[in-house]
Amino acid sequence: MASYNLKDTNSLNKEFMPTQKRCLAILEDGTLNKSVSFSKEERAQLGLRGLLPYSVESQDTQVERIIAGIRRKGYDIERYILLSSLQERDERLFYKVAIDHIEEIMPLIYTPTVGQASTEFSNIFRSPKGFYITPEDKGEIETILDNWPQDDIRIIVITDGQRILGLGDLGANGMGIPIGKLALYTACAGIPPHQALPVMLDVGTNNEELLNDPLYLGYPKKRLEGQAYLDLVEEFVQAVQKKYPKALIQFEDFLTPNAYGLLNTYKDRVLSFNDDIQGTAAVALAGVYASSRITGRSFSDSKVMFLGAGSAATGIADLMVAAFIDEGLSPEEARKRLWFVDSEGLVVASRTDLRSHNLPYAHEVPHRHFVEAIDTIQPHVLIGATGAPGTFTQEVIEHMTTINDRPVIFALSNPTSKAECTAEQAYTWSKGKAIFSSGSPFDKVSYNGKEFRPGQGNNAYIFPGLGLGAIMANASTIPDDLFLVAARTLAQLVTEENIQEGALYPRLTEIRRLSLDIAVAVAEKAYELGLARDERPTDLKKYIEEHIYHPNY
Repeated sequence: MASYNLKDTNSLNKEFMPTQKRCLAILEDGTLNKSVSFSKEERAQLGLRGLLPYSVESQDTQVERIIAGIRRKGYDIERYILLSSLQERDERLFYKVAIDHIEEIMPLIYTPTVGQASTEFSNIFRSPKGFYITPEDKGEIETILDNWPQDDIRIIVITDGQRILGLGDLGANGMGIPIGKLALYTACAGIPPHQALPVMLDVGTNNEELLNDPLYLGYPKKRLEGQAYLDLVEEFVQAVQKKYPKALIQFEDFLTPNAYGLLNTYKDRVLSFNDDIQGTAAVALAGVYASSRITGRSFSDSKVMFLGAGSAATGIADLMVAAFIDEGLSPEEARKRLWFVDSEGLVVASRTDLRSHNLPYAHEVPHRHFVEAIDTIQPHVLIGATGAPGTFTQEVIEHMTTINDRPVIFALSNPTSKAECTAEQAYTWSKGKAIFSSGSPFDKVSYNGKEFRPGQGNNAYIFPGLGLGAIMANASTIPDDLFLVAARTLAQLVTEENIQEGALYPRLTEIRRLSLDIAVAVAEKAYELGLARDERPTDLKKYIEEHIYHPNY
């Protein structure tokens, strides 16, 4: 049977892709289907006559129909299911909708809706979109990877589901996170979707509710732990290195000890990073950089207090240490500008219950509870990464406002229901003085006749561009230097208009342009540091632009 050439926007190097599929097989292939946008000629050539309504519509008209359908739904989880179904049946239309309406769609395909979608994953499951590895696959991971239909994988997001957002152990239901993150890699940075691989390391769950749920789809046993767990991860990493040698591995939503353990094991060995630790760190650092344009205080003079001492908070602090050192401070001086409070109070040297990643920030001062610590330390920036809603109380915000003309408040916990405070609370309790950012989106707030647009410290500002730059340079590893340059680039892209609105981040409508700029800066740094395994193109920006996926028919 003769092949027919369809326009190929999924390939880096080809303008057209031949297919021998015909009739319903075309319409059932989400990478080929464009539904009522097939022309009369294509319908005749591909055996589609009689299988589609008469009208031939533009892709833009189809986008309008999808958006109207989304807006008619009563609940965000219904919108998530609609978009998931669209991704399966017409991949290009899905990404066109996401790109053209990113501010509306991102909260539906990622935070906060992905939290509910992950919680209910086994109940709303329709068709597989990722790759699952269980303890029963030990010794055969490389072999079963051959079952994945694509060979040129460049981005892998893997989770074991043990600490999904602020929701805890969701086991295999956590697959919603890699699926969502990789959708953002494509929508926000233009990485072709066929080069993305979502992976669930399904090693069981300690969530009794899931284990007793007859609809739960995951490995129905208690979690694999210890050396057996580490051996399974190691086998996976080695299999990826052999089968997909240019792939970046992003570790996502692992419990703090495993998150740090795996990061330290692999960061200098393979192209990999942990988004909860390093991506969150870079986007928070960019926000703190930008806040200095409002407060008038230089970054190097800032004191930062964290509520929460897990992987996200300590990851931010670790990157800030590198940033302070780059500003000329010694490591000791840098750490003295960073303070932690956890559920037991101020992290101090006299405590005996601290984890290893907290010890560098355990200062020789008397123990204090949270509000007392604010009054004693007098931080300029307060960052929440607790997963505990409402922990930035009115008393906390008022104390921060008493010691700062413009207190900088980051309520980073996801999803929205877990935020340390809302945007309205921050602005109201500070009498409009707070410079507020959050991990999940909040609507504009009007206070005392002024309208504020709270900036969302979304990791999507960093990881898509960072990943794009790293794979375009074919980098060997991703050291802190690349996260620093990504954070600085993002901060520089904050406009004066953004600042006047009280926002520390650009609008999400600019995300593809921002990601390109970050990718160029990251790739440039990779070449400068000798990390790039490919020869540097003459025009780096043009080279990256030529490889960006566009979902137009």
